[in-house]
Amino acid sequence: MSDFIISKKDGAVPIELVHPSSFTDWISDQPPQLQTWTAETCFDGTPGTVSLFPAENGAIAQVLFGVPNTPCLWDWASLPDALPPSTYTIDSTLTPDQANDLATAWGLAAYKFDRYKNNSSGYPVLAQPAGCDATQVRRIVRFTNLVRDLINTPAADMGPDNLAEAAANLANEYDADLHTIIGEDLLHQNFPAIYAVGRAHDRAPRLIDFTWGDEEAPKVTIIGKGVCFDTGGLNIKSSTGMKMMRKDMGGSAHALGLAGMIMDADLPIRLRVLIPAVENSISANAMRPGDILMTHKGLTVEVNNTDAEGRLVLADALSEASSENPDIIMDFATLTGAARIALGTELPALFCNDDIFADELLSASQRATDPLWRMPLWHDYKRHIEGKFADLNNSPDSGFGGAITAALFLEAFILPGISWAHVDVMAWNSSNRPGRPEGGESMGMRAFFDMLMTRYTLKN
Repeated sequence: MSDFIISKKDGAVPIELVHPSSFTDWISDQPPQLQTWTAETCFDGTPGTVSLFPAENGAIAQVLFGVPNTPCLWDWASLPDALPPSTYTIDSTLTPDQANDLATAWGLAAYKFDRYKNNSSGYPVLAQPAGCDATQVRRIVRFTNLVRDLINTPAADMGPDNLAEAAANLANEYDADLHTIIGEDLLHQNFPAIYAVGRAHDRAPRLIDFTWGDEEAPKVTIIGKGVCFDTGGLNIKSSTGMKMMRKDMGGSAHALGLAGMIMDADLPIRLRVLIPAVENSISANAMRPGDILMTHKGLTVEVNNTDAEGRLVLADALSEASSENPDIIMDFATLTGAARIALGTELPALFCNDDIFADELLSASQRATDPLWRMPLWHDYKRHIEGKFADLNNSPDSGFGGAITAALFLEAFILPGISWAHVDVMAWNSSNRPGRPEGGESMGMRAFFDMLMTRYTLKN
């Protein structure tokens, strides 16, 4: 996508912001033609409504847009969707936060996944509003749209090898050090669970690992589930359940998007990104229900269900991350349907072993208008993940509390004393909403970035 925001205002179509509470007073001061137009088109400043006021030659002379008195991020998002391709400007006085929200919403709404389309159309461009931090806005929009692109790409073009290539491109851009462990080398370097999940596909499983930043800076590790397609394995999914499984690498997309934001902002941290990239496929050598797997930590896991594979690959990555004793570990994963049943598709479930860290994230989610909802690590449920023939089992016989038991399984691979947050995320918009088109979506990533900005820059 070309730049959605520019500094030039010459020739731009003006947009007038109209508030419903002051519409009567405002319209009474307008020219008769505009008064007639708003009356005939029933425009009264209702938030989210748009009116294109024509000039005598038929061109758009002015755009009217209804906004609340105190608009939030998504209140701006319906505006660009209603506009034809052109350049637009808003000269109304906005606070810096409002200017940033407007530009961010504009960029997110302008997104189109058109990689496979031959007739892609243009989109409206916004002249940078006064007070806008264009660098920050571009950063947020760019990496949110990277997440969307990665998830939306079909698995035929986004397998473990393609995901590794996307990580390499990002690492190279910011001079990060990249190391990838592929295929049977995973066994030789003690990542047996990742290998077991991905060995059935002809695109070899791998662990993508890159580091960036000053080695003496606080260590922050991000992990993303990279199951590039999930058939369910021998516990095969239904056709309906498999339909959207290209999004099962959504956690890895979030990890790369957040890493990109961190590196682009040059945050003073030592960043490490770990992505176990696999396809959970079906073949003669696929893992079976009842198999017992060794993990990087040395814990054994009984495979009660091959469709609970994400926690297996994350287990090895979390154990490796813990070995460095970082300040914080964060993981993103499209892990359970249980989280969606509990909270719906639009509200990610946050699990955290550190109350202070959790409070930082929840405060950041409010500032960034990027919701998270904390769920409990209810330790009494650990009995459900105890194995009959191994240390753990990957899928309790009881279907209750599935998001909690999955999080408890992951927690078993975190060393004591390390602050850890796990986000069980949908990573997909089920329908179109302003600024949030149907398809792959970043959820919670802006909140995590806001938290890191606050913790590692604003406090120093």
